[in-house]
Parts: sequence; structure tokens; C-alpha cells
Amino acid sequence: MSASSHQARKKVLLLEGIHPVAKENFAQSGYEVELLSTSLGEDELISKLKDFDIVGIRSKTKLTSKVLLENPHLVGIGCFCIGTDQVDTHQAKLLGIPVFNSPYSNTRSVAELVLAEIVALSRHLGDVNRKAHEGTWLKSAKGNFEVRGKVLGIVGYGHIGSQVSVLAEAFGLRVQYFDVVKKLPLGNARACDSLQELLSTSDFVTLHVPDTPETRNMMTAKELGQMKKASYLLNLSRGKVVDIEALAEKLEAGHIHGAAVDVYPKEPKSNKESFESRLQNIENVILTPHIGGSTEEAQENIGNEVSASVMSLIREGSTYGSVNFPIVAQAYRENSHRLINVHKNVPGVLGDINSIVSKHGVNILGQYLATDPDIGYLVMDMAEGQPAKIIDEVNELDACLRTRISH
Repeated sequence: MSASSHQARKKVLLLEGIHPVAKENFAQSGYEVELLSTSLGEDELISKLKDFDIVGIRSKTKLTSKVLLENPHLVGIGCFCIGTDQVDTHQAKLLGIPVFNSPYSNTRSVAELVLAEIVALSRHLGDVNRKAHEGTWLKSAKGNFEVRGKVLGIVGYGHIGSQVSVLAEAFGLRVQYFDVVKKLPLGNARACDSLQELLSTSDFVTLHVPDTPETRNMMTAKELGQMKKASYLLNLSRGKVVDIEALAEKLEAGHIHGAAVDVYPKEPKSNKESFESRLQNIENVILTPHIGGSTEEAQENIGNEVSASVMSLIREGSTYGSVNFPIVAQAYRENSHRLINVHKNVPGVLGDINSIVSKHGVNILGQYLATDPDIGYLVMDMAEGQPAKIIDEVNELDACLRTRISH
């Protein structure tokens, strides 16, 4: 059983230059906020988080099991990005800490960059731009092509992949896709039966998959060799999806004519650190510093979405949008106290809690319970009274992980 205060505090740490709108939203609602422009290492995080109740991160900060176990008091975690693989979400759940992300807010920004890089690769824009800056006039039509009529293969037909599909088709590309989950095509896109089919028949291959054990090193020398000769590869998904050494070799051998890479197995923690990659200085390779979702519009949308989710958690106990918790989202009830409880998913806990509330003569106005194999999440509205004693007794239950009052 984790110690819990009767009400969640409101001290927020935002890392990695999260858009200022998030800080503004929290501050306007009475939260105390500290905003840092960089990520923190494991030891720094363990120490720093002792003074905070909520933490907001992007992709570089790693909330490991060790960090979380040293800070079980955290009430919520906001990932101001799409991915959550930088957080040990299972450990967070077992500690009663919901994790939120923003799976849709930067979709358009990433999709637009994909289309821009498809054109850039087909016209060798990276190379001719660099040469022009160096004073070399490199005008030639050889090896430069229109993208109209070419085949774009999308690996992963989720929110970003499907948006790329729509934009690409409007641009004149013929679109096909492969996904391990059956997805309905948009427009005239067609599904491929296998990854190999897609690789061998696409002029451009763009990857839009999450970081999972199944997708790590999904593109090795074998898969890269299956790509159509003189095709192009784009990876704006996760850094560990592509074997970088194998890609470099295929590019240098001329089997793959170009690549655009935005994510890497190892990335600098800040703009002050140097960046090195085996792909540097290879012809027709566009390297960008993980900027797929780095537009003002996307970052503001993310800042609004994630801060709103976290504040709904604190105010109402809402876990809508959480990636690791059972979903409960109930409107605020006037003239009541809302008890929020996380417990191990074992028989009898709800009865025990109801008995405690009844013993204190408090009427239950409504209760909402959702479970998964590990935990139960209970939101209970009680008639006004003195809830502190109820909270203390509920926290003494062996199965209880944490309990608080939201209002």
C-alpha cells in the first residue's frame, strides 16, 4: 500500500522545452510549474522529482522503473508526444500512476514532412542545395524524377500512415500499405498481403510503426535487400526500427537510391551535444534531428491536449486518454466528495470500500469501477461529510495502492 495524501497536490515539472501553452494552462488553474528546456538523466530525475507531483516529458527523458520506484508519490505523467516507450508504463500502473500522451496532435506535421522528403529525395535536393551553398552549380536532369505515378509503400497504416496516404494520393502517387492489423484503405490505397510484397513493389517506402519488440530491427539487410532496386526509404517512426549500418551499405552499393531519416537508435539529449551517424556524408541522404512533429502548430496542440488530460485526472479522476490505466471518465457531481482509488485487482475490494463508507454513515451517490488484469480503478461520489477518515481507512486495505479525494 502506497502512502497517499487526502488530495493531490499541484506541483508540475515540464522537461525538454514543452510548448509554453502547457505551462500557461497549468498555471491558470493554480498549479505551480517549473519548465526546463532539456531532459534529465536517471539520477537527476530521481532527485528532482521528489519535489513534484506531476511530470511532463517528450521523447528523450527516460522514466525507468528505477525512477518511478524512487518516486511513487507521482500522481500523473504526461508524454507531450505520440510515443510512450520512454516510460515504464507497466511499473507506473502498478504504482497507481496514469500515463497520458497525444497520439493525434502532430499527425499532420509528420505527414507533411514525409511528402516534402519524398520530393526532396526524388530531386536530390539535399545534395544540390549543399553544393550551391559551397559555390558549385550542379544542374542536371539525370537521376531526377517526378513523384507522380510512382508507388508509395506505407508500413504501418495508423493515424500518421493513413494521413500520409491521403496526401500522397492527392499528390499523384499510387499508394499501397502493409499493417499487421487489418485496416480499411482510404481513397484508392490498397493493402499488401506481406511486408515483402510491399518492399519489392514500392518506389518509396515510409515507415510509421511504434517501438515494440516486433518492430525493432524490422528493416535489416535482408528486408532492405528485398526493396525494389533504386527505391527510397523514409523512417520518421522510431530509431530502432532500421539497422543503420545495413542501410548505409545498401545506399553505398546503389541498391537504395536515397533515404530520409528523422529518428536514430541513439540521439543527443540536447541541442548542445554533437550528433554522429554512419549515414552522414552519403549521397542523397536527408538527416533531420527528430523534427517530424516539431511545428508550432503541433507542439501547441500537444501542449493543450496533454495538460488538459492531466488536469482532468487531478480534478475529476478521469483517465480518458491514458495508455496504461482502465478508462473511467465521469462528469463532476456538485455538492459531493469524489474518492479516487487504485487497488490490486483481487476479489472483494469494492465491498470492503463500500463497507468503510457505510460505516461512517456517508451516502454513496455514484461509483464507477474499471479493471484490467493488474489493477482496479474506482471513482466514487459521496455525499458531503468528513472524508479524511474514510480515506485513511481505505488506504489501510492490503489491496490498496493509493487513494485520494479530488474535491
